[in-house]
Amino acid sequence: MRNISILGSTGSIGTQTLDVIRRHKDKFKAIGLAAFGSDRDIDLIVEQIKEFKPKIVAMYSEEGAEKLKKILAHDQIGHSPNIVLSAGLKGLIDVSTFKETDQVVTAVVGSVGLIPTLEAIKHKKDIALANKETLVCAGELVMKEIKKHDVALMPIDSEHSAIFQSLQGNRRKDLSKIIVTCSGGPFRDESIWPAEKIQEATREHALKHPTWNMGGKITIDSASLMNKGLEVIEAHHLYNVPYRQIKVVVHPESIIHSMVEYRDGSIIAQLGVHDMRLPIQYALSWPSRLVSGEYGFLDLIKTKKLTFFEPDFIRFPCLQYAYTAGELGGTMPAVMNAANEVAVVEYFLQNKIKFGDIPKAINHTMNSHGEAYKKGPALEDILKADEWAREHTRSVLDVVIADKSWKNVQ
Repeated sequence: MRNISILGSTGSIGTQTLDVIRRHKDKFKAIGLAAFGSDRDIDLIVEQIKEFKPKIVAMYSEEGAEKLKKILAHDQIGHSPNIVLSAGLKGLIDVSTFKETDQVVTAVVGSVGLIPTLEAIKHKKDIALANKETLVCAGELVMKEIKKHDVALMPIDSEHSAIFQSLQGNRRKDLSKIIVTCSGGPFRDESIWPAEKIQEATREHALKHPTWNMGGKITIDSASLMNKGLEVIEAHHLYNVPYRQIKVVVHPESIIHSMVEYRDGSIIAQLGVHDMRLPIQYALSWPSRLVSGEYGFLDLIKTKKLTFFEPDFIRFPCLQYAYTAGELGGTMPAVMNAANEVAVVEYFLQNKIKFGDIPKAINHTMNSHGEAYKKGPALEDILKADEWAREHTRSVLDVVIADKSWKNVQ
């Protein structure tokens, strides 16, 4: 029996992780749950507590934790008197380092997942990683701690799971190239979405992902191709591969989840249906493979065709910004990530700015980071850069909103 703690249990990855646990009760137990703490989160985590009976629960929001505490005390849910209830960043750390936890699924959105993941590693917990920002912001530090404490880091992203699987049984020195596939998002068809039209796209347009059903932030990142840029940076750290050997290919069918090319020209790919439960299950069960439900099997006859295109760096500049940030390294990836997170979550998803304002805000923030940039940063340098970038991005976008223009942005 493997005890699992889930950071972000009420989100898309979290709920699908619990479905995998539900289907394999003889293999896994959900021992710790954590969520942000909105009213929706509280309603859902109450149901999760009833079903899975965890030993520790946390709400990132202090207010959410108080509400949950009252519900647990009033309703006497399951064995609620014995549940450890925690709050804030400390709460996420408490769940990720809980003594009985064997593996932590990091599925929270944003850089908030970084510190709880690092603390889990230091407590020798294996990591199943769905939080891109952990490696994007502090990949060198995280991988150093992984090696130091001799724990396993298994990727949950379908692309990185595919790369991991395609590397199995082959010598790393024979690797020539990592090929990260990309659906292209809702704006991939240039005849429908030329560059000038993408600039004006709304929240509703960007949330209509053609392939995957995901949370709001990651769906917008997929529309801008920033999601793919973050995965490129992750791949660099996960597999210790130079950026020049990591290529992005648009693959609208999203059947091949990623590929590895070897020096003899052979390409090994992992194919599968559009269901995140497959990479989640693999991350939890590796090196074993468990039986999947009916959702897990691909019908190649019905698939019929697979197509591939070059990504358009002009219409989707966020992908180039990610490559640039990754190659610069240091504090720049954290700055890029923070700018994107603020622009997407706090502004675009709140209908305050247009889609085209997202890459402009990221570019401006990265360019403004010059003198404060640090190579080989410590954790405190990364956190400081993250905080600076968030404030800078907010100040820039507030001017854009007030003036309805970028002309007065310095």
